[in-house]
Amino acid sequence: MNINLQKLASRICSEVDHLKSVTIKIEEGWKRFEQTSDDFYIDSVALNIHGFYSGLERIFELIASVVDGNKPVSKNWHKELLNLMAREVPTIRPAVISEAVCSSLNDYRGFRHIVRNVYTFKFDPEKIKKLSNEVTGLFSKVSAELLAFADFLDKSALDS
Repeated sequence: MNINLQKLASRICSEVDHLKSVTIKIEEGWKRFEQTSDDFYIDSVALNIHGFYSGLERIFELIASVVDGNKPVSKNWHKELLNLMAREVPTIRPAVISEAVCSSLNDYRGFRHIVRNVYTFKFDPEKIKKLSNEVTGLFSKVSAELLAFADFLDKSALDS
């Protein structure tokens, strides 16, 4: 039995629960922005979109470290890590996420970079609207894929 794989599976499940809360905050913040046009809600939504992707990236980093044995370290490691999660690593693991989810998450990865490097008054409300409107469906897909991967880890832990 591999306790590290079991711990990782448990951590993935816990992180998915946290991501659900972040997704709800994104939806609520956007609704309040639409009702009030208060830019403070835009800032809140942007920060939570950043948190959504950062939470996923944290999971991906753990998978790369614990399961794959290494994570990308190049200048473009964020993009490489995301793409790595959409690929099977033969004899080690299946793809963690589908190509479709990977493609959708790439927009959130790019937005995470914007939040870290741009003043809030320069946020594009249309981009935030698009990401906010898509986050619930994307969360549904990515959470199902992550939980399926956690099941894979649990079964692998028992087999080892």
